[in-house]
Amino acid sequence: MRRLIIAGAMLFLTLAHTASAQEAADTESTVQQQQAETHIEELQEPLYNPFVERYVLDELKQLRTDMANQRVEILQQIVDRHVESVDKGVTYATNTITYFFYLIAGVSSILVLVGWTSIREIKERMGTLADEEVRKLVEIYEGRLQGIEKQLTQKTQHIESNREEIERTQEIHSLWLRAAQETAPANKIAVYDHILTIKPGDCEALTYKADAVLELGEPQWAVNLCQQALAIDSDNAHAFYQLACAHTALNHYDEAIHYLQQTLARVESYRDQLAEDAALQPLAEFPAFKDLLGQRAPE
Repeated sequence: MRRLIIAGAMLFLTLAHTASAQEAADTESTVQQQQAETHIEELQEPLYNPFVERYVLDELKQLRTDMANQRVEILQQIVDRHVESVDKGVTYATNTITYFFYLIAGVSSILVLVGWTSIREIKERMGTLADEEVRKLVEIYEGRLQGIEKQLTQKTQHIESNREEIERTQEIHSLWLRAAQETAPANKIAVYDHILTIKPGDCEALTYKADAVLELGEPQWAVNLCQQALAIDSDNAHAFYQLACAHTALNHYDEAIHYLQQTLARVESYRDQLAEDAALQPLAEFPAFKDLLGQRAPE
């Protein structure tokens, strides 16, 4: 009896300790949840921003996969047509030769019946005619097969060029992302040079390189880069804007205002940047510059 009482007491203490531990765990879980909610409410930017680049790269990878699958499909269709054409050609040639020899046999039988005995001569002539027909058929189908092979080569080259273009586009996109993350102008210039090595006629790379060059205090270099961009695209508004900034740094204020007018004539949205851009502050007291700030497009 005493042992039962002791066992009951121990069981009661164990259950009490388990209940208190569970209550403490629930309290700690509630506190952690409240802290997480408070942390989420204090966030200033969405959590998904760092995954944008990954999303774009996955899309490009999927595009490459789709292009490879399309290549396999096209090759399979071409091979099937090739085999079908060869099969039809062989069948046609076999039937033609068979019917031709049936005709020879019929004509020979008629000649034998009417009294011709020169069967060997007839056989030789018929064999020669059969060889000529077979040779003509072979030449025709050889020409067709060469045409199919040429088409297959062209399709393969086209698919290969598309694959190379996708890889080049992916590399350029990665370089633009890298340039956006760089803070030092010299590093940005190195990235833009790499882009221009891959795509020499990229106006955007030239104009953004001009912007980085201006940060290094090289306005004349920036002018040369903008002139190269305008030689490629004469309506590039960003190139005109960078020219205005470069001429402002060179104290060529009339030229700077002229290029700002060219910029606004092409893209009206640059007007909002005029008063905020530190590179254009030396123009703030010029009446022509004030006129540019006051000419708002009608809503």
